[in-house]
Amino acid sequence: MIGKCSSCFMTVNGYPNSKTCRIPVRDELRVERQKGWGLLADLNNSSESIEVEELNPDILVIGGGPAGLEAALTASTYGLDVVLVDEHFKLGGQLLKQTHKFFGNVELFGGMRGFQIAEKYAEKIGKSSNIKTLLNTVAYGVFREGIIGAVSENKHYVIKPRAVIVASGAQEKFLDFPNNDLPGVIGAGGAQTLMNEFGVKPGEEALVVGSGNVGLIISYQLLQSGIKVKGVVEVMSEIGGWFVHAAKIRRYGIPIYVKHTLKHVEGEQRVSKAVIAAVDEKLNFIPGTEKEFSVDLVLLAVGLEPDTRLHAQAGAAMKYIPELGGLVPVRTLDLETTVENMYVAGDSSGIEEATTAILEGRIAALSIASKLCDSSKAVKARETMENTLKFLWDEYRSSPLLLRARKGKEKATVTPEELEHLRRIHPPPVSFR
Repeated sequence: MIGKCSSCFMTVNGYPNSKTCRIPVRDELRVERQKGWGLLADLNNSSESIEVEELNPDILVIGGGPAGLEAALTASTYGLDVVLVDEHFKLGGQLLKQTHKFFGNVELFGGMRGFQIAEKYAEKIGKSSNIKTLLNTVAYGVFREGIIGAVSENKHYVIKPRAVIVASGAQEKFLDFPNNDLPGVIGAGGAQTLMNEFGVKPGEEALVVGSGNVGLIISYQLLQSGIKVKGVVEVMSEIGGWFVHAAKIRRYGIPIYVKHTLKHVEGEQRVSKAVIAAVDEKLNFIPGTEKEFSVDLVLLAVGLEPDTRLHAQAGAAMKYIPELGGLVPVRTLDLETTVENMYVAGDSSGIEEATTAILEGRIAALSIASKLCDSSKAVKARETMENTLKFLWDEYRSSPLLLRARKGKEKATVTPEELEHLRRIHPPPVSFR
């Protein structure tokens, strides 16, 4: 339900491999099952044609979540022409499903709910004369000539930007256990999409796996939707999320089972039972500790992994960093990768949360502005970027709760000299100018 996997591929109005979880229902929608990759229409023998549009913006921003929105808006204030591409039919990314209030200062949306932040960004971007927004559009490939291809249902875009910011977010991780393909087993983000974006109740009785912030927040949101939460399961010895979120669900009497994990689920047409068990220091199940829950919904909140496919395709130097959720591009402090003028921001740079995504989107845009703008604007952009960097590293990431992410980002960050060395020994096949 967050549009990152292939589980819901069907042929829609003749187009195979359509992600049906992202397509709103409308009149005259023809939806068909497909086998394998499906069949492409033969356009040589068809009256249909695809319009091609060439775009040459200063900056291409891929991703309409918090990092991409902030990047596009920041770049536009410096007079740069921006193309903003997003797969969804409206802007906001994961902000659209976040109903809890943000912490922090007012300048970073403290006190506002995620969907309200998305609405505010969308309003500002809609009023900007130098941001072209392409919704329902997929950036599908990076090419040697510094071109990025993107496609919507009826148009193909050939985009040649001077710089690109990839803020493509992340996808949910899954768990291996017997019957994990039964209906009713769903990622926490998918359940949030159903409830908070579309108003659909995903079940009646739930078990949540994972006690990070996402697991704790979704548990409270389930209660708000009238769903009974039987418990939260955490494989580690302590709760992974913030105390304030854990306290909320504890007040409602929801048990949190630490040092336990999901063993299997049972059911015919959908989940009817979930079985958990305690684990030892090596994370092996301890016999005789099983607990059974009668549920029709099992939510997996076991973490995210960065979506870095476009960076890898462009030939950026990549590094596997567990603290960041997986494979991420190596970058400088100002978020430039080893592909010249290709930047990373938000969860695609490593899993953190929305406030850091916003700050990273701003940093990437300011870094580009300091290169592309005239001298006076460039100096101002550079100063603003350095102040933002100082706040992000010296104040915001100094919190003990962000220590793991901070260590991960430090591992992924190189000096400008190290970046040039990497470019010499492994020259990427693509650059943007």
